Amino acid sequence: MPVSISIEGVKHAYQTGQQQPLPVLDDLNITIPEGKFTAVVGPSGCGKSTLTRLVSGLLFPNEGTVSLGGEPVKAPRSTVGMAFQNPVLLEWRSIIQNVVLPLEIVKSELTHNQRLKRAAKLLKMVGLEGFEHKRPSELSGGMRQRASLCRSLVHNPDVLILDEPFGALDAFTREDLWQLMRDIKIKQPFTGLLITHDLRESVFLADQVVVLSSRPAKTQFVLDVDLPEDRTINSLYTPKAVEMLATLREQIEIAQGRKEEVADVE
Repeated sequence: MPVSISIEGVKHAYQTGQQQPLPVLDDLNITIPEGKFTAVVGPSGCGKSTLTRLVSGLLFPNEGTVSLGGEPVKAPRSTVGMAFQNPVLLEWRSIIQNVVLPLEIVKSELTHNQRLKRAAKLLKMVGLEGFEHKRPSELSGGMRQRASLCRSLVHNPDVLILDEPFGALDAFTREDLWQLMRDIKIKQPFTGLLITHDLRESVFLADQVVVLSSRPAKTQFVLDVDLPEDRTINSLYTPKAVEMLATLREQIEIAQGRKEEVADVE
């Protein structure tokens, strides 16, 4: 079942070998209700990927707490799925063998045949039926990313973390996968955290968009996305969506310091 994500007063800095640590996050506060999808945007280098590592339990904050379902994250959890910009599929395994890998790692109680059946169902859902026994190199970039999404979902995660999984794809493939992700989250509920640089992607997929400030990042702005759950690409061209995108673009300019520069010129 989906669980809530709570990030409260989180501060984090990296030790770079210099005398002073490099602060990345500063008093960060984000709440994601269970079953909801939140996108996080902000200037490059503001700490978005650090945030994913904190939520996944691969990293721990210097101060503050990160909780899933009200329980502090103290270690990586098998109930969290992750997908990245690079699919990172193992070439010596077939596509279906790549998809079942998380079930092997968490030592699922499912039998071998049950694991394959679950993986095959997901592959069919994303349009990869008939490609189960192909190697990753035999698939296009978009198809590999579809397989990567299946792998992140095969163990029915409570939380799904997406760290720019569509960023390296061409525009048409990217929009196709947005719609696929929309359908998946309706059929297989989870609490989603999406890191992206694409404002259109954030509005299309998310229930709320969080804008981070420049480093060290704080929560600068939160936008509730008031679009129907079954939104289409055309929904991004409605007056409501255009207004939301303009608001987000303005907030990014403020975070980057560009808004003040423009005002100075005027």
